[in-house]
Amino acid sequence: MRKYFGTDGIRGRANGVITPELALKVGQAAGLLFQRGEYRHRVVIGKDTRLSGYMIETALVAGFTSVGMDVLLLGPMPTPAVAMLTRSMRADLGVMISASHNPYEDNGIKLFGPDGFKLSDEVEHEIERLIDSDLQKRLSASADLGRAKRIESVHARYIEFAKRTLPRNITLDGLRVVVDCANGAAYRVAPETLWELGAEVIAIGTEPDGFNINRDVGSTAPDALVRKVRELRADIGIALDGDADRVLVVDEKGQRVDGDQLMAVVARSWKEDERLTQPGIVATIMSNLGLERYLGGLGLSLVRTAVGDRYVLEHMREHGYNLGGEQSGHIIMSDYATTGDGLVAALQLLTVVQRQKRPVSEVCHCFDPLPQVLKNVRYGAGEPLRKDSVVTAIEGARQRLGNAGRLVIRPSGTEPVIRVMAEGDDRDLVVEVVDEVVEALRKAAA
Repeated sequence: MRKYFGTDGIRGRANGVITPELALKVGQAAGLLFQRGEYRHRVVIGKDTRLSGYMIETALVAGFTSVGMDVLLLGPMPTPAVAMLTRSMRADLGVMISASHNPYEDNGIKLFGPDGFKLSDEVEHEIERLIDSDLQKRLSASADLGRAKRIESVHARYIEFAKRTLPRNITLDGLRVVVDCANGAAYRVAPETLWELGAEVIAIGTEPDGFNINRDVGSTAPDALVRKVRELRADIGIALDGDADRVLVVDEKGQRVDGDQLMAVVARSWKEDERLTQPGIVATIMSNLGLERYLGGLGLSLVRTAVGDRYVLEHMREHGYNLGGEQSGHIIMSDYATTGDGLVAALQLLTVVQRQKRPVSEVCHCFDPLPQVLKNVRYGAGEPLRKDSVVTAIEGARQRLGNAGRLVIRPSGTEPVIRVMAEGDDRDLVVEVVDEVVEALRKAAA
């Protein structure tokens, strides 16, 4: 068990779990670990729009500069932009201050290595060890302290990067696009990118005030986007989350399109263009069985990993895949990015739409998802999954589903919640087995 890091960096209540003291120590520990030569080392720091970002950013700057690292401050920028800029600005480390799709009260710290990839478990373990050690004697001498400065040109750099992911002969002329930026990190760059590519852009969720990130907007709350698409008769709606590393799409009818369908569209397109580096894609245990069957019909495989885009990416890198993602909308295209990029994924979908000259509802309906039910059980302390009654309920549920479905039980990596998901051809059976497991978990948690 790790003390600070979860499945996606360090995350928790701002000024509760994520305190200035912790951020200071993270800066010192990571700064010391990534100093690997005699040159001046540098770190880039981006953030989303949460009020607590100011506090955490300042504490991180103090930590990094106290061990002799120079700091380049990017301001509000998407997570994939921070990963990209870490590489292009030749930084030794990248930091994103964000709690992604969580409410504003939470915040987090994500770290990227000089290659733009998230850190491995082993490196995070070493940072944790340093955080809990006595760092006082390893601080820099007065003359060797780092400097910090804000970089103003980063928005334009990321917009140009995103635009270059489209083929040269593709524009978005003629498309009416509603984009929901979740009052988050992409509130400037996403609408500008789409407009510069020729789309008629209607932007919502672009008035962050420190408190309204993800509040009734964004990929986890798409009702506002659905209403706006229907009201304006738009061709497509694009919803990003707070740090813009995931995307959800709404078609011209107001129907939602999840990450599984998006991966299916891109996989089919890339297979036709002979762009897939392996005959398949990588997804998680949460992706629908319908996606697996659809890909099988194309002669492609679906490799499953544990939940978390970092595990998808690790498998992609290890086995040479260039497409993967999660049902939640983390779409990883390693030809372009080192992490999920909601805007780039949306642009790849729009490329297919423009080529085929068909409505989004037709392009994105690749398969009928199997009935899938997901419920969360919150618990206080202990390990309810180890209780005999819960183990028995899970075994019974799996036997009832047999080969006609799947049951996935997993604790969340970011909050005290156990997620229970089942899918199968028989919806009534799926609902029953989920309810049985949830009831056993609730009793055990009580």
